[in-house]
Amino acid sequence: MMLSTAAGNATSLKNASHGDRKYRRVASRKIWLPKLIYESLPFFYLASGLAAFFATLYVSDWFWVLPHYMLFSGLCIHLGVIVYCRRHRKNQRPVDAMD
Repeated sequence: MMLSTAAGNATSLKNASHGDRKYRRVASRKIWLPKLIYESLPFFYLASGLAAFFATLYVSDWFWVLPHYMLFSGLCIHLGVIVYCRRHRKNQRPVDAMD
């Protein structure tokens, strides 16, 4: 089976699936972040969420934007809290070990 491309040239289905596998490898690669950026990510998420939430107070004419701001702010705040809790849960000792 042959697929046409935007350039008008035909490509085989085998080559098209090979490109898809190549993309999945790139998308699932782990990336390295500097420690300062890695440590500040939860606070960046929280600040972005709070900024979007307070921005909704000043948007008065564009009613279609408000739900998007609220959704974005809720997701950012939720993500910031989850990342913060997961990172600090590993550093805490159990209560029984404090004796």
